[in-house]
Amino acid sequence: MITKGSTVFIGLGLSLLIGPLIGMSNAGAETFQYGPASVAPLAKRLSNAVVNISTSQTVKGPAGVPLPKVPKGAPFEDFFDDFFNKRGGVPHGDRKISSLGSGFVIDGKEGLIVTNNHVIEGAEEIDINFHDGSKLVVDKIIGRDTKADLALLKVTPKKPLSDVKFGSSDTIEVGDWVMAIGNPFGLGGSVSMGIISAKSRDINSGPYDDYLQTDAAINKGNSGGPLFNMNGDVIGVNTAIISPTGGSIGIGFAVPSDTVSNVIDQLKQYGEVRRGWLGVKIQSVTDDIADTLGIEENVGALVAAVTPDSPASKAGLQPGDVILRFDSKDVTSMRGLPKIVAQAPIGKAVDVELLRKGQKQSTQVTVGRLEEDDDNASDLKSDDGSEDEDPKGSTIIGLTLSPLSDDLRKKYGLDAKIKGVVVEAVDPQSPAATKGLKPGDVIVEAAQDAVSDPDDFAKSIDKVKKSGRKAVLLRVEDAKGDLRFVAVPVS
Repeated sequence: MITKGSTVFIGLGLSLLIGPLIGMSNAGAETFQYGPASVAPLAKRLSNAVVNISTSQTVKGPAGVPLPKVPKGAPFEDFFDDFFNKRGGVPHGDRKISSLGSGFVIDGKEGLIVTNNHVIEGAEEIDINFHDGSKLVVDKIIGRDTKADLALLKVTPKKPLSDVKFGSSDTIEVGDWVMAIGNPFGLGGSVSMGIISAKSRDINSGPYDDYLQTDAAINKGNSGGPLFNMNGDVIGVNTAIISPTGGSIGIGFAVPSDTVSNVIDQLKQYGEVRRGWLGVKIQSVTDDIADTLGIEENVGALVAAVTPDSPASKAGLQPGDVILRFDSKDVTSMRGLPKIVAQAPIGKAVDVELLRKGQKQSTQVTVGRLEEDDDNASDLKSDDGSEDEDPKGSTIIGLTLSPLSDDLRKKYGLDAKIKGVVVEAVDPQSPAATKGLKPGDVIVEAAQDAVSDPDDFAKSIDKVKKSGRKAVLLRVEDAKGDLRFVAVPVS
């Protein structure tokens, strides 16, 4: 379970620390017998810039909850009598709830504080508690970004506050020492040490997941606090943990500082985040797809569809293109492209390197602005309630295919604009079935050639077999209009 840092308290069990950790290395390599030298001076210098954040909000109190039965003379009898009303339920009306989190000052003169958005979400009042015991009330939430889970707060300091600066998360290496300071379980000013365990982690929390993973102890209440390198620079914002108990098991995640600084700069300038937009639907280049495209290394992002009148469309990008570089940055995986595009300056013409039908090409794309509106496209129904008839199409590589007709469009809920051959049946023992093809799917292209009837499809299969390739690359569209590439073995 992924647990964000300022939610409900869960009890923790006792764990044992068995002896000091003794580093081992080859002869001539540097050895740390007990870890790094003391970080006490660093912790002392940085702690004043790390803050505890407490929030409060009003919620509607439930009514009609039965009074728990407490035996006479029980230790908590008075507590229950005070807390619950005498009519058998909790008090009616609104009540205040509070939560705790962490943050850090990035501008002591202006009073600017960074934290996680989920720490202050829904709060009516936000208090900032400092290491020296002083306290300030947040005057304004300058901006927030739900996708990166970040927020920028403003207080009015009576004197300049201690602050910290961002370092580069790109240059931090797996195995480098890091230090977390925060407010776990309300225990402010807590310092923990660890290393960077991994980079570019995707924990399925949003479209731009690119977390640093650390084994530095991060618990509930650490959310929004800084992760420092040994120079005292912020290289991450502690955001989430994986934990079956609610306590640290040594798997914590921080938003990288390169992402944080970009978001915070935009919040300061605009009060919102303005992300770049390309206008393509992409998918991973899996091993079997890479084989059909003749790519030696499984890298890049495969373009499954191009949005009409988008920057990608205007630049001539096509379905089937594999984007290898964008704005001078390597696209090492499908997940990497959205982050690179999002951080590209809006209106900037950037270089794009791509692979099209086995040939590398270069073009330029002028980055657009991503609109944050929700996708309101409605799903198309694929069943009109009529009984299925036995398919009468041609069967090729386990797929029974038919040319599109008005009756088939109605049967499968297919839009009139969709072109190709429709799948009417799939042999459950065929490779096509294992690749997720199903009745109602429309094959738009086979081996990057458009197909309009089963004969076109058969010719593409023959071409693939003669070329010696083991699989055919199909471009498939479903009733919802979603396009994807699928590599299906032909033998």
